[in-house]
Formats: sequence, structure tokens, C-alpha cells
Amino acid sequence: SIHPPLKSLRQRLEEHGLLEHFLKQHPYNRASKYFPVFAGTTSSEPLQNYMNVSMYYGTISIGTPAQEFTVIFDTGSSNLWVPSVYCSSPACKNHKRFNPSESSTYVSTNDSVSIFYGTGSMTGILGYDTVTVSNIQVTNQTFGLAETEPGITFYYAPFDGILGLAFPSIASSGATPVFDNMMNQDLVARDLFSVYLSKDDQRGSFVLFGGIDSAYTTKGITWIPLSAETYWQITMERVFVGEKAVACYFSCQAIVDTGTSLLAVPTTALKRIYNALGADSDGEISCNDVSRLPDVAFKINGKKFTVPATAYVIESDGFCSLGFEGMDTPTESGELWILGDVFIREYYVIFDRANNKVGLSPLA
Repeated sequence: SIHPPLKSLRQRLEEHGLLEHFLKQHPYNRASKYFPVFAGTTSSEPLQNYMNVSMYYGTISIGTPAQEFTVIFDTGSSNLWVPSVYCSSPACKNHKRFNPSESSTYVSTNDSVSIFYGTGSMTGILGYDTVTVSNIQVTNQTFGLAETEPGITFYYAPFDGILGLAFPSIASSGATPVFDNMMNQDLVARDLFSVYLSKDDQRGSFVLFGGIDSAYTTKGITWIPLSAETYWQITMERVFVGEKAVACYFSCQAIVDTGTSLLAVPTTALKRIYNALGADSDGEISCNDVSRLPDVAFKINGKKFTVPATAYVIESDGFCSLGFEGMDTPTESGELWILGDVFIREYYVIFDRANNKVGLSPLA
């Protein structure tokens, strides 16, 4: 089920006169998120883009009878959680809330869970129930029932919860991720899923569980081995603006993350990218200049993966800004980049758990 286009978090806050207050009250830390085949066994879950820069989300159901929720399919985290009737935070009150007493298949636990994201956090309890994603029914799925959702980040979000698609090793409270249960319960033909994010706000985006849609791989697939089985993390060799190397000179780590809208880069690299593209210190640029801007290229596994200016420039209400954001990571972890939706929209991405690889196929 495709959702109608919804206003972005930024637009919603602006309309309520809250954007400036929100930015002051929520010093944004992107890094906090990363540190604390086709015979009825593939399933395509439609996604919908909200925000001028984000997000993609779809519908799942939990319990018997089914209670429906809208979730972000997030390859940058590993837990499933939704608001619950135990939650009285404003963010829960204006979203759908799971009621365990109305599900005959719900099993309670005494385990608590807390999860931190770049833009907000949740605390709650863990429970087990049947979770249906598209036409795949996962039994005994652990999920978080949110009891608190602090701040207003989630209040204005057009989704209810988050479904994490990264590895079990980073799941809070040791909860088994949804896709791991799909594999364990033999619900998918292949131990992989693939993602297509459309450039059109309204239609076409999907997550395909258990398969690769060959209509999106006509330009061939480049396979990249993972450097860690935590996030969908790979080694990147260099970053170019046009033909000029501007960052990641001695290799760096990158995470392919559907739950991040932009390209998150180390702040030192951000300044060099802004300079190379002629943007001001806020990343703003004249919309008239977009046609003259060079590609940004990421060299991964010996091959350059390009992102053109039409993809990395975000236009909103006649203003143009670069789709990059700064992110400071702890020094011992080295330089970390997040290849978010700005990158993913240019490629059909295959997340291969059987071989611990990411496949990238350029989109036409």
C-alpha cells in the first residue's frame, strides 16, 4: 500500500512556527545512531518518500487480528519498534499505538529496551508477536513497545515506528531482527533483500525481501564485501568532486543506510566538499549553478560510483542546498561516511546476508 505524499518534518515544523525552536532544542547528532526467489517467497513492500530529502516508509501489521503501522525500513539499525498503549508521550498520542491486550498471539516479557537515533530516542519493553511485512508472516518476532518517545522529532514524523534491517550484533537488548527471522523461518527464497528508492515523491519505491528484480539490474551488479557485520558497512577508497580527490585519502568506512536522508560526512571533509562545489558555509548554492556542478564520486572496491548534481542538490521552495551533512565520529573509529538516500536513489541496492556483500546496480 503506497501512502499519499506527506509533508516533510521540516515543512511541518515551519508551518507550526517551530523549526527554529526545534533546531535549538535538538542539537542534532547523526553519529549517535551508529555508536551506543520469486515463487511466493519474495515479497515487495512499497515505500513512500516524505520530506524534501527523506524518508521512505511502508506498512506492516503486528498481532492477531492485525494492527497496522507505518514504519521506516532502516538498514542503519536492527530493532523493530512501534508506539504502544503504555506510552503517553505526545509523539505516541498522535500515532497508531499497539495494544497487546487486543492480540491473541502476543507474548509479554520483562525485558526493557532503549534505542538512540540521530534525531531522537525511544524506551520501552520487548514483546513477541506475529509480524506481517507485505505477504510474509513472521511468527514470534521480538519487537519494542515504546513507552516513551522524548522530544518532538517523532511527534511530527509521518511514520509510527522503525523496522531495522541491519545485523543482529547491533540490535538493542539482543532482539532478533525481522529479516533474521525471515531467514530462520525459511520465509525467503534467498537470504538477501533489495531496495529501490524512486526519485519521484509518490510511487515505485520498494523493499524486495528474498529476491532481486532483474528489471533493475540491466546495467550489471557490482558486489562489494562488507568490512563489518554490524551495519551494512563497506570500505571506501576515496571521494572525488569531478576528477579531484577531496576526501577519504587513505580509505575510510561507509555505511549504506536507507534510514538516513542525506550523505553524512566527516565535518572536515564537508568543508572541502562545500569549497569544491562553490557552496557557502551552510551548504547553500544558487539554483542556477546546478547544471554546471560536477559529479561527486565514491571509489569503492576499485570502481567509482557517481552521484550527479541533480541528485545531491536538494531544492525546496526555490532555494537550493547540497545534500550533505556533517558528522563527527569518535577518532578511534576512523573516518565514517553514511551513504544515505541521496546515494541510494542512484542505485538498486542488494543487501546480501548469505555472502555478506552489498550489490550496487546503476539505475537508468
